[in-house]
Amino acid sequence: MRPRAQTCFVMFDSLSEKLGGILDRLTRRGALSAADVDAAAREVRRALLEADVALEVVRGFIDKLKERAVGVEVLKSVTPGQMVVKIVHDQLVETLGSNVQPIDLNAAAPVAIMMVGLQGSGKTTTTAKIARRLADQQKRKVLMASLDTRRPAAMEQLAVLGQQVAIDTLPIVAGQTPVQIAGRALQAARLGGYDVVLLDTAGRITLDDTMMMEAADVRRAANPHEVLLVADALTGQDAVNLARAFNERVGLTGIVLTRVDGDGRGGAALSMRAVTGKPIKLIGTGEKLDALEDFDPARIAGRILGMGDIVSLVEKAAATIDAEKAARTAERMRKGQFDLNDLREQLEGMMKMGGLGGLMGMLPGIGKMKNQLAAANLDDKVLKRQIAIISSMTPKERRNPDLLKASRKKRIAAGSGTKVEEINRLLKMHWTMADVMKAMGGGKRGPMAGLANMMGLGGGMPSPEELQKLAEKMPGGLPGAPGLPPTVPGLPSKFPGLPGLGGKPGGLPGLGKKK
Repeated sequence: MRPRAQTCFVMFDSLSEKLGGILDRLTRRGALSAADVDAAAREVRRALLEADVALEVVRGFIDKLKERAVGVEVLKSVTPGQMVVKIVHDQLVETLGSNVQPIDLNAAAPVAIMMVGLQGSGKTTTTAKIARRLADQQKRKVLMASLDTRRPAAMEQLAVLGQQVAIDTLPIVAGQTPVQIAGRALQAARLGGYDVVLLDTAGRITLDDTMMMEAADVRRAANPHEVLLVADALTGQDAVNLARAFNERVGLTGIVLTRVDGDGRGGAALSMRAVTGKPIKLIGTGEKLDALEDFDPARIAGRILGMGDIVSLVEKAAATIDAEKAARTAERMRKGQFDLNDLREQLEGMMKMGGLGGLMGMLPGIGKMKNQLAAANLDDKVLKRQIAIISSMTPKERRNPDLLKASRKKRIAAGSGTKVEEINRLLKMHWTMADVMKAMGGGKRGPMAGLANMMGLGGGMPSPEELQKLAEKMPGGLPGAPGLPPTVPGLPSKFPGLPGLGGKPGGLPGLGKKK
């Protein structure tokens, strides 16, 4: 299964690769002429069309790009190529929607949210995801109601999803029309003191007048505060027709893209927002009921252009790392008591944050290393093997790794289904990490103390120069974020350095040289 944290990077993979190559050629030049910009614009146009972006959207994008790029400021810039990259990035952000626009709940309770879309787009599942999100993150009392009287077991499906996410659903009454069900749902929400009521309308395989008339009738009767179009990210060029039809006949306030973890080309996201003028509010990043994220145009544009998404990485860490446990681990690190139990906690933290692929997908410059990453065969089995090795040890061995002699290593290898060589590499990594953590915890001055402060171990913030010196002194690279191992597992020995680190980030055992 592909890690969720990497999903947007995957959806825009083809577009990211093409745009990255075009802009790389520009940034390598000392000066740009108008002809250079025209040639790059033609290539960008081709890349967008191949990514299934609608023709009218591409024309508008290229016209604005050329208007801004062929200026005196750009052509006489010290680094004109970088200026063009910035212009493309800004234009992508503008096309995708400029800023984050969450679901609007600023209305008198119960706030009605109407879900519309084609059959098979994931509308019912998305309804349950949004209900769970509102209940968990905003502490709202939510009621879900299925208005789909046509699809067999549609109402039962929403009821089952409601049980899974612990959200109330409107009791099923046979024979009612969608408009009657909507009225009953609003009445029940008012009487039950609910903050939000989600109305899951019926879909069709294709657009037709009957579905549109039914949706319009429900809109008039329920007067929802939000009307969200649930659209499949794999829709392709037809996304424009779908979005335009629903916007004209029903009236949309926002869009939710599903199947963003698929291999779609990303054109739907660029096209639907530009054609309807309505924001993409959420993206579905997997089948699980918590796989729903805010759509941030600036972050998505950054990932398309290979700039990474460090903000999402930090937010992911904040959401998954237990603050109290991290504080206890930090105190143990300061005292030089970093044992294998602590290492296992950090490996498990990496799994919760999306695994190796998910974390790597958020790092700047990784898009340009796709082939090398594929050759490195990065997957979460590496972390699982390492966790299995540590779990096969006794509590005493985990607390005191020095006890692990040859006979014990053979027993652990047999118990974890690994080899003694893998256990040796794991122990070597642990010793290196323990030395680094002890140095950071005990350092009073210099870059070690600054890095310790970044990881919650006290000290002052290091300068970029100090970080660079530290990277050069440490053969394994700089330590990572709090709660994570300081190295990236399994990268090949000749893997190129990541931006700002000046060399290979290091590696965890399990993906060494191929036998």
